[in-house]
Amino acid sequence: MTGRPTTARTAGAVAVAVVAVVTALLPLFLDTTQLTVYTELLLSAVVTTGVSLLLGYAGQISLGHGGFYAVGAYTAALTAIHGLPSLLGLACAPLVTGLLGLLVGMPLLRLRGHYLAFATLAFQLILLAVIGQQSSLGGDIGLSGIPGLGIGSHRISGFRGYAWVAWLALVVVMVITRNIVRSRPGRGLRALATSEMAASSSGVPVGRYKLVVFGLSAAFAGLAGGIFAFFIAYVAPGSFGVLVSFQFVVMAVVGGLGTLWGPLIGASAITLLLQWLNDVGARPGMPDYAPQVFSYAVYALLLVVVVLFLPRGLVPAGTDGLRLLARRRAQERSGADAGKSLPEPNL
Repeated sequence: MTGRPTTARTAGAVAVAVVAVVTALLPLFLDTTQLTVYTELLLSAVVTTGVSLLLGYAGQISLGHGGFYAVGAYTAALTAIHGLPSLLGLACAPLVTGLLGLLVGMPLLRLRGHYLAFATLAFQLILLAVIGQQSSLGGDIGLSGIPGLGIGSHRISGFRGYAWVAWLALVVVMVITRNIVRSRPGRGLRALATSEMAASSSGVPVGRYKLVVFGLSAAFAGLAGGIFAFFIAYVAPGSFGVLVSFQFVVMAVVGGLGTLWGPLIGASAITLLLQWLNDVGARPGMPDYAPQVFSYAVYALLLVVVVLFLPRGLVPAGTDGLRLLARRRAQERSGADAGKSLPEPNL
């Protein structure tokens, strides 16, 4: 009985190692355009991991994580533009964003359901409006000429370097999330997602857990935003519109809420699909608004399909399918062994 769980854990560890090595080596074989898509995909997965942790475990929905993404980007950009070390700017991005998440979460987390979703959406709209009115932040035009990420005079100049930075950020975020989920507070979060009243009656500090997870998910978004600022070398309010926040939620839902690999799978599916649709919309003969219409249509269609046919997301559906296949194979093997063990009839 103890052999099977051990074998499963070993197989899981090997699979994780293979995925990590393959994704780390993948930038070596990509061109500039593909590296851009790869980096943006991983940064989206970093933010989506925080959204999945907040929505899948704490049961709190946020439509304002595009705002936290923007705060991280502007924090890193301003730090570097004013002559401070870029690594300091990257370190400040999740710290400042996490603290802002705690401050914003104190009043907003008193709300529930769609009220909380609308409140976080309003936070992002107000934030972008304020940024657009501040000349020190570049206004609606934004900030350009952001120095590259690096140490001293040594800067990351190529797209491949930023791809590996984004990969490292995703690994760190996934490790943090895994440790939280498998800890005692993680069990409290799962109880919280099921029922706040039941979790509170069981001794779970509901308010504190929700606030901490909200701040942590904001910090994840800030980290991704900081890398994004150095990667693009330009930030503006238009880069962090409302659609960006919806995109993170859709990625989390499509991949599978409350799963470790769901954000990566969801971000990969949505990013690659959108890239393909943008290529289709940019073909000769297509109207100028085709890519944007395709984007909205994809979000709507994917949500309908996932809610109807894969309510738990791609990762849980795939896991259930593999378990069912393994169970059927085990039954077939046991039936075959039973048939072999029957005594031969005397003729």
